[in-house]
Amino acid sequence: GARQVTRVEHPQPALLGVQKRLIKYKRGTDGLELSGMLYLPADYTPDRDGTLPCLLWAYPQEFKNMSAASQVQDSPHRFIRVPPTSPLLWVARGYAVLDDPSMPIVGESGAEENDNFVEQLVASAEAACDELERMGIADDRVAVGGHSYGAFMTANLLAHSNRFKAGIGRSGAYNRLLTPFGFQSEERTLWEAPQAYLQMSPFMHADKVDAPLLLLHGESDNNPGTFPLQSERLFQALKGLGKTAKLVVLPLESHGYAAKESVLHMCYEMEAWLEKHLG
Repeated sequence: GARQVTRVEHPQPALLGVQKRLIKYKRGTDGLELSGMLYLPADYTPDRDGTLPCLLWAYPQEFKNMSAASQVQDSPHRFIRVPPTSPLLWVARGYAVLDDPSMPIVGESGAEENDNFVEQLVASAEAACDELERMGIADDRVAVGGHSYGAFMTANLLAHSNRFKAGIGRSGAYNRLLTPFGFQSEERTLWEAPQAYLQMSPFMHADKVDAPLLLLHGESDNNPGTFPLQSERLFQALKGLGKTAKLVVLPLESHGYAAKESVLHMCYEMEAWLEKHLG
């Protein structure tokens, strides 16, 4: 008969039984099919337990057509691996986490993707919120966060949408005038597309940010476009405008955070921010 020949302990026992679901939904403005990987605490059911505080963690991507933008890029059958800086840590704290929900920025028929960046970004994020509410998982206790371009996304969403109670931006760029020769897939210069650069810069819309924003940045970030100055200036703008914001600078860290002390401090700041503003 069959017999067990190996025994491997779960590397992260706190995540045993965590529910992982691929959810699909549509963007209201154009019907584009979107998806995301939803993680829920073990044994959670919305009918019995009600709604949960939710964290959306995302990173926008550019596409040339809607067909490519609607592709599913993950599988619910993959083993749940949680690196130290992953948002999935908060599933073990009782949160619902929608990881990497689609945030496609589409430019079809020769149109430039970023000419409608904000509108597409907001429509995608709000479609995700609508789906979580429809499922009975979320109420208004939803935070949004991201790293690098995801941090840029977060600040833009707080400036142009009122669906989020708090935001977390790690190692982001917020003023596109400081990256005048292009960024991500944007190949036009500031002088060729000044309106796109201005509209996409959350720094220029800091007066519209109402939700609390936590900014984290590595002191020695050498990634082109995300120098620490970006977070420092956005923080100064928000505080000058009377907004709720906090800036955390991690000593000696670059674009990603490596030291145990830095990662633990990052986790502490994120946990405190979410608990304070989502309750």
